[in-house]
Amino acid sequence: MTRRLLERYGLVVIWLAMGLVFFALANVPLSNFLQGIFARQTPLVFLGMAVVGTMAVGEFDLSFPALYGLAGASVPALVVLHGWSFPMAAVAAVLLSLLFGAINAFLVVRAGINSVIVTLGVGSVAAGLAGWISHETSVSGLDFALSNLALARILGLPLIFWYGVLLVAAYAYVMAFTPLGRHILFVGSNREVARLAGIPVTFVRLGAYLTSAVLCGVIGVISAAGLGGFNAASAKENFLPVFAAVFLGTVAVVPGRFNPMGMFIAVYFLVTGIFGLQLLGYQGWVTDVFYGGVLVAAVAASAYLQRRRTS
Repeated sequence: MTRRLLERYGLVVIWLAMGLVFFALANVPLSNFLQGIFARQTPLVFLGMAVVGTMAVGEFDLSFPALYGLAGASVPALVVLHGWSFPMAAVAAVLLSLLFGAINAFLVVRAGINSVIVTLGVGSVAAGLAGWISHETSVSGLDFALSNLALARILGLPLIFWYGVLLVAAYAYVMAFTPLGRHILFVGSNREVARLAGIPVTFVRLGAYLTSAVLCGVIGVISAAGLGGFNAASAKENFLPVFAAVFLGTVAVVPGRFNPMGMFIAVYFLVTGIFGLQLLGYQGWVTDVFYGGVLVAAVAASAYLQRRRTS
């Protein structure tokens, strides 16, 4: 019993221990320390959920940073440069992201092309289009009041944090307690067996790509509103930390599987690590070293857990 609990929640124990060490070394007020972790405006939870959704059905989607950047850049570009209303720009941004998700889905699921190749290419096109829309610069000038969509506080934490909590809770419920969640797990485990069992494998795979694109579009809109603008080039910085969080999440809650709750814990494990190192004076290069090291360790641990589960 104790061993199973440690397997499922060992990452939480390590996270708390790491947080306590950084808190003691940094010598800052506890409220400031917690705010620095949980109040950061981070898209990692939404993007991580987008990746979990595709990898849970056995697919790769490497275009998510570009779709996020395209949606985020489209909103201020359409509002500030072209005079659109914010609601119209927000809808257009999400639909544009969804269009690229549909292209991914068609080429991978219908045409049978390798998902890594397709999503890399589609992501490159989306990143280029984001640069064209934004004139390859950071576009700002959105109404300051729009920042409340992301930064208005409830219980001392910004709305973007609570959006992430609701998203993860909803997705975790679907994965654990609904027929769709069981279909996702079956498809991710063995497509042929799932097909023979009568599960609509094609529609589950299509839905994963489309859902991923919508999540990238939505967080792009929220981020642009919170920042008052957006720099599309900054979106690619999320690639490594998102994959680190997704794979690290497979060692928590449901070991050996891509799961929403594990990913959520892993996101704030990583945020705590980076924030703590920054408080101690480590900047710049330490981010890449930390994320890269965690990603390698997480992939190794995930592979080990999957082998043990299948054996």
